[in-house]
Amino acid sequence: MPAKYWLIKSEPDAFSIDDLAKAKDQTTYWDGVRNYQARNYMRDEMKIGDKVIFYHSNAEPPCAVGICEVVKEGYPDFTAFDPHDKHYDPKSKNDSPTWFMVDVKFVMKFKKAVTLPEIKTNKKLHKMKLIQPGNRLSVMPVTKEEFDEIVKMGS
Repeated sequence: MPAKYWLIKSEPDAFSIDDLAKAKDQTTYWDGVRNYQARNYMRDEMKIGDKVIFYHSNAEPPCAVGICEVVKEGYPDFTAFDPHDKHYDPKSKNDSPTWFMVDVKFVMKFKKAVTLPEIKTNKKLHKMKLIQPGNRLSVMPVTKEEFDEIVKMGS
């Protein structure tokens, strides 16, 4: 089965591409996703080896900053079970978890951040989910062509 391509968003002051690069084994769990569609992507569709654009949201300007890849497929998001964690969800239970996460590994940081305005004005990216009205998902699919174009823009 061919690899799929994704975009994941993180606020850089919460967890940045540099944080991922400095993490143990340059790997982390992608926790705290609390949107059902984004959860379904992580639980059901993200597979080991899938390529991922790392995107800094709530940055000035928001931008794609690098690449990581999925190294562990969807499993229960343990932060949902911890009452002391900011992602705690009292409705999520160990025997029937509501929320899931994947593990991602750093691949590379772009030489140049690819800003949201640049993405919006690139004709090859005009159908990208990221720029569709009302799309605020923190995890979303991208096409291979969109992935390749953003990588090219960041090189």
